[in-house]
Amino acid sequence: MNSRTLKKHLKYIVPEMRLALIKEPGGKPLPIGCPEDLEKFVAPLKMYSEEHFVAFHLDAKNAVTGYHVVSHGTVSASLVHPREVFKAALLANSHALIVAHNHPAGSLTPSSEDIEVTEILIKAGDLMGIKLIDHIIVSSNGLCSLRETRPHLWP
Repeated sequence: MNSRTLKKHLKYIVPEMRLALIKEPGGKPLPIGCPEDLEKFVAPLKMYSEEHFVAFHLDAKNAVTGYHVVSHGTVSASLVHPREVFKAALLANSHALIVAHNHPAGSLTPSSEDIEVTEILIKAGDLMGIKLIDHIIVSSNGLCSLRETRPHLWP
């Protein structure tokens, strides 16, 4: 049985899933060498009154090639699942990720949930071959790199 015969057979049993990646126009990919290089990307997060969790897709040279807003939460929380973080990264053929979320109250201290999510995403990324480079917390008071402040999270 070849793939054409299989497709014909399955056509009436289950719907075929087609994945498409539509790349919006944008500027030249900008390389990220340190957390401060990401500041221009995360600047809007400083103003939001609810938490937003964003994944930035990187190529092999650590240049940002795209982003995906993973979740839009409440004033004190956002729901993050590895499946949602890595789904867009896989479709975008990302080499690595940097994730960021904001703390509307202004704190730059990672919560226990922030640390737990980071640990889960590091493990999931290792399994999938898409490394999590950093997790950035953003507030009106600046930004905090978990990679710099909690390096023990990265094996």
